[in-house]
Amino acid sequence: MTLVEHLKELRRRIIVSLAAILVGTVLGFIWYQSAPPGMSPLGEIIRGPYCTLPAHLRADFTGDGQCRLLATNPFEMFMLRLKVGALAGLVVASPVWLTQIWRFITPGLHRNEKRYTFTFVTLAVLLFVAGALLAYFVLDQGLYVLISIGSEFQIAALTGREYYNFLLALVVIFGVSFELPLVIIMLNIVGVLRYEHVRDKRRMIIVGLFIFSAFMTPGQDPFSMVALAFSMTLLVEVAFQVCRIRDNRAREKRPDWLDLDDGEASGPITPAAPIATPEPVEPTRSVKPEDYFNDVL
Repeated sequence: MTLVEHLKELRRRIIVSLAAILVGTVLGFIWYQSAPPGMSPLGEIIRGPYCTLPAHLRADFTGDGQCRLLATNPFEMFMLRLKVGALAGLVVASPVWLTQIWRFITPGLHRNEKRYTFTFVTLAVLLFVAGALLAYFVLDQGLYVLISIGSEFQIAALTGREYYNFLLALVVIFGVSFELPLVIIMLNIVGVLRYEHVRDKRRMIIVGLFIFSAFMTPGQDPFSMVALAFSMTLLVEVAFQVCRIRDNRAREKRPDWLDLDDGEASGPITPAAPIATPEPVEPTRSVKPEDYFNDVL
């Protein structure tokens, strides 16, 4: 394909992806308040961790004890619903735009490259979803720790925007952090990282993961920090074991002489043979121009 044909194909796949995301956003906007039978509205799912807090830790804006988030401007509720719908549309339409990306890049890949790419993309999506689900389930405990501090003098009155931004930040941080083991395995495949490089550095790595979790969790509450650090430690250990298995297999296929020093690989050094007596060199003689032309002819 020519460059113009590539650009046309890229434009077509972007249009298809955007159309799918737009349709998913409309569905998410409707799902925010009206759910299909057997499912909860998206707004109720999102505010679920907040509503699980004890009633005495939440401000009551309705007078009947119902759980509600606060809105401080007329457009906040609409914008929050639109943001949640857009995020839901991105997730709902993910099979479509991921397929479009896959079909655009695969014609330029070899068969083994397609297999590796498909495997890594699938694992990346699964790890991100696992991290996002963990963030959602630990959110209520993290909120409880943060809101219960000083509850004798204050009461939480979270706005929808603040709560949504906190939830989204926690989900993104957990999801992206869960990609770390995949990065480790990719570095091992390309030969940058070996198991022997990290075999004796586990304590330092664990301390670094806890420090990373303490700084990256949006609320810096101990529950979220420990949950993220413990999960990352477990996933990183799994990645190290995968690296160990790959290194052992590669070592079995590698010839032994490649691991020897240059002196050992060259074999034993034998004594040199005696130098022969040099032959005498004949004296030079002058060459006349006519003799040179006669030799050439």
